[in-house]
Amino acid sequence: MERVTHIPPSITSIGDLVAAMSEVGVLGCGRIGRAASIVRRMFDDPDCLTFLSLSGPMVPGGLRRIICHLVRERLVDVVVTSGANIVHDLIEAYGGAHYHVPPMTGDGALRTAGLGRIADIVVNNHDFEVLEENIYRFLDSLSSEQRTSMSPSEFLHALGTSLSDDSSILRQASLNDIPVFSPGLMDSMLGFHLYTFSTQQRFALDFVKDLRFLGTLVAEAKKTGAIILGGGLTKHFTMGSTILKGGLDLAVQMTLDRPEAGSLSGAPLQEGVSWQKVQSGADFETVIGDATALFPLIVLASMPR
Repeated sequence: MERVTHIPPSITSIGDLVAAMSEVGVLGCGRIGRAASIVRRMFDDPDCLTFLSLSGPMVPGGLRRIICHLVRERLVDVVVTSGANIVHDLIEAYGGAHYHVPPMTGDGALRTAGLGRIADIVVNNHDFEVLEENIYRFLDSLSSEQRTSMSPSEFLHALGTSLSDDSSILRQASLNDIPVFSPGLMDSMLGFHLYTFSTQQRFALDFVKDLRFLGTLVAEAKKTGAIILGGGLTKHFTMGSTILKGGLDLAVQMTLDRPEAGSLSGAPLQEGVSWQKVQSGADFETVIGDATALFPLIVLASMPR
């Protein structure tokens, strides 16, 4: 039997802390250590097509700069995200911000003050008005052909090139040719603006075109890996796309969801083996916890120095 090693109190770096967690080897420490090892392999392997799947409030929750860095340095090859994370990236790209909920403030008072709440985060409604103005301005700049021929990822690439904020995930993805897929794009404020624009001018996105594009990326990859934050549609889209290759070779999931209800969000990655979304011999780890806290810890310990 292998003995549990205890974490020394003299640690002064994130890398050393996660290495010590790996030495502990059990419970949450062990899972974090194993997850960091898998993520490091994804970052170090040029033959691995690495997905970053984003569900939940990852951008308003403080991860924008880290995600942007991964995209800028091409440590991930594909981003799959909810429409909401795109919206919140755009909010900041257009000069807005996310704020702490003022102490002892109720939701009625927040509504009166023009603030929308996400857990203990608030966003000013004015920032959404600025978003709307900029999105309509961008849509007006598109040609009639572009408005009816683009896939969501092509639309997001074009939108990213129109931004000037170098801290924007979408801008860096466009500059570095990292495709951003958003299968649930219409279920967001950006999607709502696309709808209202389409009531005045002809506009449509080709979602099937994105599947053809993604299918080609997966088919040409020697191996696939995924860092999955949260669950839901982005997790399923990421894992499902790799069925063409028999599933993921490397995978890490960070989630607070539970498996008992049978939803995909709480399903352990092991379940994906039966669906050919994870290879039988794959190296994977599910870490139970808040991804906004776990992701920086695991990624910062895994990035090349």
